[in-house]
Amino acid sequence: MGWILLIILLLIVVFGVKIIPQSRAKVIERLGSYHATLQTGLHYVIPFIDRVASDISLKEIVKDFAPQPVITKDNVTMQIDTVVYFQITDPKLYTYGVDNPINAIENLTATTLRNIIGDLELDQTLTSRDIINTKMRAILDEATDPWGIKVNRVEVKNIIPPRDIQEAMEKQMRAERERREKILQAEGEKKAAILIAEGEKESAILRADAKRETHIREAEGEAQAIVKIQEATAQGIRLLKEAGADESVLKLKSYEAMVEVANGQSTKIIVPSDLQNLVTAGTVLAETISKKEPKNKA
Repeated sequence: MGWILLIILLLIVVFGVKIIPQSRAKVIERLGSYHATLQTGLHYVIPFIDRVASDISLKEIVKDFAPQPVITKDNVTMQIDTVVYFQITDPKLYTYGVDNPINAIENLTATTLRNIIGDLELDQTLTSRDIINTKMRAILDEATDPWGIKVNRVEVKNIIPPRDIQEAMEKQMRAERERREKILQAEGEKKAAILIAEGEKESAILRADAKRETHIREAEGEAQAIVKIQEATAQGIRLLKEAGADESVLKLKSYEAMVEVANGQSTKIIVPSDLQNLVTAGTVLAETISKKEPKNKA
């Protein structure tokens, strides 16, 4: 008999020991009423008197709810599905606060979403996801607080407008892309035309500068050639005078000068009525040079 009692006591001890792992909690009822919430660690409950009412995970829970039909302010019906991130902060309230908390959160999410979307038009709904997420999180967090639940984040996963609206949006986006393409093409052609005009302008300026420089150099060359010819002529006359050339030689040189002039590019040649004037002019020029030579040597 004693062995039987010992075995019963051992079984009571074994079945009464509860080990709670990390990030979990158990709600204990004693004789049908709430008794305690067991957190992480080793605990003992009385078999057949205490029972585990709920075993709850304290980790963050992610629930992806099915798409819900909603109507916008401008009477467009669309499907929107949401993802809710929440965490159980009070296992007692979660156990006794509401029946089927997950279903309650889903229904609350659907009604809240309908209320928010009902105040927005279609374009605002498509471009205001952050505003929708923020409003839904604030409303859900406040509503689920008596249930021992904290809503950390709410995300609008998909917004599915009707098929005809989708086609109209696709056409609009296609037209917008084509418009931007034409604008970019026109801007590119404009820049290309400007660059071509600037290039032609710079090229014309360079050609004009080159032509002007060519004329200047040609004029300088002609001027230098004339100076050299005059210097050579004066040198020749001076040498003739030093050599004691008579008037016949000077007249011959004058004839030679006339021949050189005739061989030039001039289209008109004026010949003096008296060629003797050429000789006289040569003689005067030679005498003038001879008078200046002593001063240059000095």
